[in-house]
Amino acid sequence: MIYYAVIDTNVLVSAMLKGISIPSTVVQHVATGKIIPLLNGKIVNEYVEVLSRAKFKFPIPKIDGVLNDILRRAIFIDTDNPGELDEVLPDPKDVVFYEVVMEARKDCDAYLVTGNIKHFPFKTFVVTPREMLDIINQSVESE
Repeated sequence: MIYYAVIDTNVLVSAMLKGISIPSTVVQHVATGKIIPLLNGKIVNEYVEVLSRAKFKFPIPKIDGVLNDILRRAIFIDTDNPGELDEVLPDPKDVVFYEVVMEARKDCDAYLVTGNIKHFPFKTFVVTPREMLDIINQSVESE
């Protein structure tokens, strides 16, 4: 089974900081095509900006590799004319992630995978990296 997910930037940062971790397993599922990333230009720009911050000291080839894996498999979701969100998010920078998942959910089951679950409304499709892996593993067990 294939899953569609908006991957919050904090998941990418965590994956890159610790290569053997739950977030890195989520990112590996993106690289193998198990998870199809959903994004738009604003999300790509945030990925580039955050992953390039000097405080992380990520090597450029590593950043490029992760971003290329994401972009190679991504589906771009148009949110140029987003609808009104029913929820107010505590961090305005998170709105784009929520807009993309809400737009995608009009056509398919889609998840928002984040390490900052408190920044988003309580919805079954807003999940932690661990919850995303549990969803994938449950599907594999039932096949």
